[in-house]
Amino acid sequence: MKQNRLLQAMFAHDRGDPKRIQHMLKVYQFAKLIGEEEGLEAGEQLILETAAIVHDIGIRPAEERYGSCSGKLQEQEGPPEAQRLLTELGYDKDVVQRVSWLVGHHHTYTDVKGKDYQILLEADFLVNLFEDGCGREMIRHTYRSIFRTEAGKRIFRIMFGEPDRMEE
Repeated sequence: MKQNRLLQAMFAHDRGDPKRIQHMLKVYQFAKLIGEEEGLEAGEQLILETAAIVHDIGIRPAEERYGSCSGKLQEQEGPPEAQRLLTELGYDKDVVQRVSWLVGHHHTYTDVKGKDYQILLEADFLVNLFEDGCGREMIRHTYRSIFRTEAGKRIFRIMFGEPDRMEE
């Protein structure tokens, strides 16, 4: 299966960094689940899952070039890396183009167009809020400003509780 080959390629890309590999797997699984529950059509689901797998592919090149992996540098360095890898693995040109675009915008939270984009953001936040140990105010703010899908909101509330009932 093409996605398994991509996962293995990303494992190799992030060799020696189990935290990054596990982050990627969690984002991938949440994105897959939310996309399926939201009823994405097969092509859009493929794009979403592929983007979730490679969404942080720009971290290592950003660190090597700039000594930083800020969100903007990830968005800058990630698309060419994603495009190269996906092309090598034989993904269709339209999938490569959309996934590369999503990688280049996955830290941009305004003007979100497309369910694949929305769900990728939600999946990444579900993982980051936990991994980063964010406080209740940040969690509440993120729910209100980012989450739009019913499936994403439901998973969020199961994980973190009802945003309006969170204590400071």
